[in-house]
Amino acid sequence: MPDRPIDLRSDTVTKPTAAMRRAMAQAEVGDDVYGEDPTVNRLEERAAELVGKEAALFVPSGTMGNTIAIKLHTRHGQEVICEARSHVFNYELAMTAWFAGCLARPIATEDGILDWRAIEPAIRPPGPHWAPTGLIVLENTHNMAGGTVYPVATFREVCERAHALGIKVHLDGARLFNAAVYLKRPVRELAESADTVMFCLSKGLGAPAGSVLVGPREAIAEARLYRKRLGGGMRQAGVLAAAGLIALDEMRDRLEEDHENARAVAEILREVPGVTIPHRVETNIVIVDVSATGVPAEHLSQELRRRGVLINPVGPWRLRVVTHYDVTREECLRAAQMLAGVVAHLRRTEGGS
Repeated sequence: MPDRPIDLRSDTVTKPTAAMRRAMAQAEVGDDVYGEDPTVNRLEERAAELVGKEAALFVPSGTMGNTIAIKLHTRHGQEVICEARSHVFNYELAMTAWFAGCLARPIATEDGILDWRAIEPAIRPPGPHWAPTGLIVLENTHNMAGGTVYPVATFREVCERAHALGIKVHLDGARLFNAAVYLKRPVRELAESADTVMFCLSKGLGAPAGSVLVGPREAIAEARLYRKRLGGGMRQAGVLAAAGLIALDEMRDRLEEDHENARAVAEILREVPGVTIPHRVETNIVIVDVSATGVPAEHLSQELRRRGVLINPVGPWRLRVVTHYDVTREECLRAAQMLAGVVAHLRRTEGGS
C-alpha cells in the first residue's frame, strides 16, 4: 500500500487543518461541566445562531447527540418512527431502546426521504394494545441512501403535521451543512421546523471531534444532565471547541467541492459493466451496487486496500464512497478508475457474472 492511501471510507477520517491546530493550541479553556469554558460557550452560541435555535450543547459525538434528543422527547414504552436505513436505527447500538426505553418503528423508503404519506399510517395513538408514537426522527442528509437531501417543503410538512398531533420531530443533521450547500439555502431554514437538531463538526466540516445538539433553552438545559449521565462531560473541552469554531466559520463554503468530486466518481463508475449507482448523487456520498458483477463488496474492498484505496462495504453487494477535503479531485478520479479496474480484473479471473 502507498504511504498515503486514498481514503474514501468516510468524511470522519479528515485531519484537522493548520488553522484548527493553531486555534486548538491557543484555545482559552475552563471547566465546561461548570459552564466555565469560554471557547465551548462561544461554539455553542455560534451553533445556536447558525441553526436558528435558542441554545446548543457541545457533545463528543453525533450518536450521543441523537441519544440525548430521543430521551428528551420520549417516555419509556413509546415508539420512535425513523427511516429503515437511518443511523439511529442501524448504527447507534440500539440506544433508542437501551437509554430511552423506546421501540424503533422503521419505515422503508426508496431514497431515504420520509414524507407524511409514509409516516401517517405508522403513527399509533395511545391504546391498550400497542406502544404509542413518541417521536419522529428524520435524517438529512441521509447517509445510507447516498447522501440524499430533504426537500424543504417535505420536511416542513412532516414537522407541521406531527406537531398538530402533539408529536415532536428530531433532526439527525449529521451532514446538515452538506444539505444546505446543495440546496443553496441557509441551514436555519432547513432546521427551523424541527424541535431539536444534531449536527456533526467531525464529518464534512473537518473538525477532529465533536457534534452539537441545538434546541429550546429548557430542553438543552435538561440535555446537559443526560450528557453527564452518558459520561460526556469533557471538562477543558475548549481545545476541541476551538477547532469546531474554525469548522463552522471556514469549512462550510468548500463543501460543494466534495459534492462535485462525488459526482465525478459516480460518472466514472456508471460506465463500469455490472456496477450501478442506485440513487441520485446530491452531496458527498456515493453508494455503489456491485451485485451484477458477481464479486462481493467485501472482496472488492480488500483488493482495493491492497492497491492503496480505502472504500468500505456497506452490505454484501454495496460499497460506500465518501468524498471529503483530505482527498483531491485527482485522487477521487484515480480511486474510481482503480475500482473499475479491480471489478474488471476480478470478473475475468474469478468468473463473476
